[in-house]
Amino acid sequence: MQYSFASRTAAMLASPVRHIRENARRHSFISLAEELPAQELFPVKLLEEAAHDVFGSGPDALQYGEPEGYFPLRAWLAGEWEQRKGVRVPPGQILLTTGSQQAIDLIVRLMVDERDPVLVENPTSPGCLQVLSMQGAQIVPVESDGEGVLPDQLEALIVHHHPKLFFATPTFTNPTGSLWSAARRQEILDLCRRHQVLIVEDDSYGELHFKQKNESGDKSPYGQSRKFAEAYPSLFALDHAGQGGQVLYIGSFNKTVAPALRTGWAAGPAPLIEGMYALKQLADMQSSTMNQRLLFQLLTSSRFQWHEHLAMLNKEYSTRLQLILELLKRPFWKDVTYRIPSGGMYVWVRLPDGLDSALLLKAALPKGVAFMPGELCAVGSEGASHIRLNFSHPGREQLLMGMNLIGETISEFTARS
Repeated sequence: MQYSFASRTAAMLASPVRHIRENARRHSFISLAEELPAQELFPVKLLEEAAHDVFGSGPDALQYGEPEGYFPLRAWLAGEWEQRKGVRVPPGQILLTTGSQQAIDLIVRLMVDERDPVLVENPTSPGCLQVLSMQGAQIVPVESDGEGVLPDQLEALIVHHHPKLFFATPTFTNPTGSLWSAARRQEILDLCRRHQVLIVEDDSYGELHFKQKNESGDKSPYGQSRKFAEAYPSLFALDHAGQGGQVLYIGSFNKTVAPALRTGWAAGPAPLIEGMYALKQLADMQSSTMNQRLLFQLLTSSRFQWHEHLAMLNKEYSTRLQLILELLKRPFWKDVTYRIPSGGMYVWVRLPDGLDSALLLKAALPKGVAFMPGELCAVGSEGASHIRLNFSHPGREQLLMGMNLIGETISEFTARS
């Protein structure tokens, strides 16, 4: 039978991401493309113990739960933000979602009609761009400098387009790993407040930072984490936990605990959370209560120290970043340029002039290696000249081999020109 799919699905169905994931299932395939944390760092033993405790608590863990999400976990998040970031948000203004991707999908479906203009930091998360495309939004890119998105350009675009939303990732943008300055954060928030544009702040990578300097004298993982939050406050914090009505905050445990738990959240003004809650009930009734209970059991276990766990992740990812930066100095990569990320899981690499990332990927796949082509992370022509490399998931040997194979493919292309 011939099926007639909705026209808005065409780009998604043709996306090379599906082909990359199919290849990644091959045993010998090396993927530097996917948004994967290091699985050897998952707290497997402690999660096993937490699961035993959850199942031992009785059949209630397997019953339908609160559509807003497991209340003790929402209360834990509220307490963590207040203690470490000085942000007070009622648990009732937190909605637990099936990963941060669902939170993005819900706010877009709630706010955006077809052809509505939406501003996005450029480049940005492929998942965000896919959701906006599926909704039929007019996606308008906003460029950045070393301090964050450009205020003058942002204001001009707001005046011209009157956008519904502005998607921003001030702390470790996917794919660049860039970090907005504190001054730029306040400037952008003030600008959006002046023009009444809602900011959707994606902080999914916000805990994965490589800036460990701490002048307070407190060298503990908690002290370093709190110092970072004070130096680089989220837009949500600057907006008084959304009480100003200007920011919806999105986060996730997928990159810091384990992605299979599929637990993210949205926090912000009550009308937005209530609207997203209503749409979520249509989508899946609720996210997995059992996974949320499992997370809560882990986070409150005396054997698991959240801030020490984050410090361990950051130390290991910093080591892996240094390795990929060393590999980028090898002759294969001599004609590329890149900016060293401040956090996250990726390096955003500009290819030699005239080299197209999609064609490069097509040549790399038969060699048994993949990266994310920049066209999936950017609006406009910039994406074609860039690739995103994940350094968090591959082990040392895989990273060495994968970088050599990609570098070899680049050399083959440049030799022809």
